[in-house]
Amino acid sequence: MGTSNSQKIVLLSFFVFFVVPPTIVDGDSTSTSSTYHQEHVALLNWKATLENYSLSILASWSYNNNNSSNSNSSKNRTSPCTWFGVSCNKVGSVIKLNLTKSGLQGTLHEFPFTSLPNLKYFDLNTNSILGKIPTQISSLSKLIYLDLSFNNLRGTIPLEMGNLSRLVELHMDYNNLRGHIPKTFGSLKKLKVLSINHNRLSGPIPESLYDLTNLSYIYLYRNRLSGPISYHIGRLKSLVSLELWENQLNGTLPTSLGNLTKLKSLHIRDNNFSGTIPQSIQNLTSLTVLRLARNQFTGYLPQNICHNNLLQIFTANGNYFEGPIPKVLKNCSSLHRLTLQDNHLTGNISEYFGHIYPYLFMLNLNNNKFHGEISPNWGSSKNLQSFFIGGNYISGTIPPEIGNLSKLTVLDFSSNLLVGEIPKSFGKLSSLMKLYLYSNKLSGSIPSELSLLTQIESLDLSSNTLTNSIPTSLGLNNNLLKLHTMNLSHNMLSNEIPFELGKLTQLSTLDLSYNYLIGKIPNELGFLQSLLTLNLSHNNLSGSIPSSFDRIPGLLYVDISYNNLWGPLPNNKAFLNASIQSLEGNRGLCGNVTRGQGQGGLQLCNKSSLPGSKRIHLIVVIPILVVLVVVFCLAFFVIIRRRTRKKKQETEDGQQVEMVSQKPLFSVSNFDGKKLYEEIIRATEDFDSAYCIGRGGIGTVYKAELPSSYSSPPSSSSRSSLVVAVKKLEYGHSRPLTLLSQKEFFNEVIALTHIRHRNIVKLHGFCSHLRHSFLIYEYHEKGSLSSKLKNDQEARELDWMKRVNIIRGVADGLSYMHSETFPPIVHRDISTKNILLDSNYEACISDFGTAKLLEQDSSNWTVLAGTFGYVAPEFAYTMKVTEKSDVYSFGVLVIETIKGRHPGNLTLCLSSPAKRAEVALEDVLDERLQPPPTQTLDQLVHILKLAVACLHENPQSRPTMKDVSQILSTIINATK
Repeated sequence: MGTSNSQKIVLLSFFVFFVVPPTIVDGDSTSTSSTYHQEHVALLNWKATLENYSLSILASWSYNNNNSSNSNSSKNRTSPCTWFGVSCNKVGSVIKLNLTKSGLQGTLHEFPFTSLPNLKYFDLNTNSILGKIPTQISSLSKLIYLDLSFNNLRGTIPLEMGNLSRLVELHMDYNNLRGHIPKTFGSLKKLKVLSINHNRLSGPIPESLYDLTNLSYIYLYRNRLSGPISYHIGRLKSLVSLELWENQLNGTLPTSLGNLTKLKSLHIRDNNFSGTIPQSIQNLTSLTVLRLARNQFTGYLPQNICHNNLLQIFTANGNYFEGPIPKVLKNCSSLHRLTLQDNHLTGNISEYFGHIYPYLFMLNLNNNKFHGEISPNWGSSKNLQSFFIGGNYISGTIPPEIGNLSKLTVLDFSSNLLVGEIPKSFGKLSSLMKLYLYSNKLSGSIPSELSLLTQIESLDLSSNTLTNSIPTSLGLNNNLLKLHTMNLSHNMLSNEIPFELGKLTQLSTLDLSYNYLIGKIPNELGFLQSLLTLNLSHNNLSGSIPSSFDRIPGLLYVDISYNNLWGPLPNNKAFLNASIQSLEGNRGLCGNVTRGQGQGGLQLCNKSSLPGSKRIHLIVVIPILVVLVVVFCLAFFVIIRRRTRKKKQETEDGQQVEMVSQKPLFSVSNFDGKKLYEEIIRATEDFDSAYCIGRGGIGTVYKAELPSSYSSPPSSSSRSSLVVAVKKLEYGHSRPLTLLSQKEFFNEVIALTHIRHRNIVKLHGFCSHLRHSFLIYEYHEKGSLSSKLKNDQEARELDWMKRVNIIRGVADGLSYMHSETFPPIVHRDISTKNILLDSNYEACISDFGTAKLLEQDSSNWTVLAGTFGYVAPEFAYTMKVTEKSDVYSFGVLVIETIKGRHPGNLTLCLSSPAKRAEVALEDVLDERLQPPPTQTLDQLVHILKLAVACLHENPQSRPTMKDVSQILSTIINATK
């Protein structure tokens, strides 16, 4: 179609106006393209959508575009290319926006993506940009660098971002992005840096990412990614850093990782990887960082991993590694951090270590099976700050050269076989914050030089054979003003408690129990205003308890049992609410303290109850009462033992048995055992999978509906069918029971025979038969606590008050098992999967296959049992079962119930006073629930403090479940 001359002139004018670059005269722009003018106007329009109070840094963003024909009008106009954060090309088009850390708040919904065709560099990191990432971002076709990190962006990542084909760096970390990583990212062929860590991304790593052969840095950590690492990762030959930690990735590591010869950092801790480490890892000759911690790896550690002294960080803790430490580490002087704790590693520590490591600042070998002695050469590793070798079989004495480690902040030699005295040279450890020497065979006096440790926060010398007095110097000169935990229990310390300890004003935990201390409790201990826990039990203390304890506001737990104390209890809730077990064994304590039915109490304080006029009566009456109690207990014990042996003998006969634990539901006298057996087979259609509702510790659980004749007594006028849960052992008629499964089967029967409590599952009966062996329980329609917390919708139904009630129910059940059954029962596998919920969300403890009755005439040593992540740390080296192992597991369960998922390594932070301050309250609250109201929040804070006490690394410092139950009752009732 033709064009007239006039039309050509108009088109030419249009072309010149919009396309030809502006001319420059005397250094000033005399004309600007309308297109570029539109870019600047579009940016001003976006600025107008931001919150006003956040715009101060964009004050230069103004464009006074009057239409005057005055030649001086250009002087009244500010060039947009001089605006803060804006850079232009030679023709005035915006090519760079750098608004990092500008305090901007708003969204990207009105951002002019389509109006900035030449934008190459876009940096908005560290602002408060909200909302979703618009799909229009794909119109930035020339974009090379994009940084949207450290904002509050939500929603999914647009698939359209795969169109940014020139992108070299992409940063979107520290947001709230959800959904999957787009498969379209496989089109970003020039991408070198992919950083989307600290979001909530889920699903697998897309296979398309393995086509990006230019990738050098992958940062996907702290998301919720799942699935394995593909074998195709070996294509990424340019990869320098691969960081996938804190996800839910699983499977085995591909051998193709050995192809990444440029890799310097492989960081995959806190996932669910399993299997052995491929030998090809040894091909990574440039490796400086290898972090494998807290997975489920097995086998040996990779041996040849320190090439040319390049390896700086190696962490493999919290796995199932066995065998020796790589010999190459002995001469790996480049090491900065080495953590191998919580594995099954073996060998002589003297052979693997002992050389000088000039850069090493952390060494953690806790909870393995190492033996040997501590080398004096460690005193020459002058940068060492954290030194952990606890929970092993290390013997010999502590070298005094350890006192030369002037930068040391944590020293943990606990739970070993160390002998000799504590070196006086420890007084030179001026930076030391934590000293753990408990559970060894150390002897001699406590060095007075420890008073020079002015930075010390936690001191635990318990469970040794230390003698003589507690040094008065510990409280002199106000040196130890940061000390908050002192545990000197289970030693042979004598003489009086120094009154100088009252000057340790930050002390929150003081445990001097199980010693030979005499004299009165110093009045000065009442000055410890920060005190939360006080244990002076099992000493020879005498006199009355100082009234100064009235003035300790935060005291939660006390134990003064088994001393020679008398007189009234202080007017303090910790004393008035204390269990009778923590007060017993004294001469004549009195107070207005009562307990629930059957729990006893103290006599009221009056003249007749105090030493004096009635003392002769006490001298005569008390011995008589003691004799009567002893006789009664012996008779009761003999009867119980005979009954237990009889039941055990009956179960070992291998015959079909119907047993009643609570009420005569399946009593042989009322029901035909053979008929009942056949009824359960019929109700489950011979244990068809359609009736399966879960798996227990020793078998599969089925739901069975029995006829109405089983549901109520014959006299009842209205009957309904009875629904029960039937746990059948996996070993049926095709093969006999194994010894282990048979033991767990009858272990559960025997344990539940002793128990009658609302928070413990009811065992209606059991059957041991050649064809099928099963246990019959009360049915709980809400299922397990674990399943509720894993399902987002069902977790929201568990509001804060329901969760508090569940925690209380578990505590009450455990308290009953530990304190009110004879002999006491330890569950050994307390976890959310073993807590069942009824229709009212009342908690019931279940699965007693690994439970153990604590016999007083037995050592109670046992094999490791329980669920990974809940087992108390002392099991790794003592293998002795006590009630305190359940207390630790309960602490983990409490955190998980409040947080909504297993706390993982958060338990380590919460059990460490130094790291605890770094944990924010929101880190332990389930984000799926609305924030709790103030009253409920106060409850949760107190409950969390109690859970932290349960997680104490020293089992002797944990409260009893009886104390936990009573404290919880006080916390909950106080806010009603």
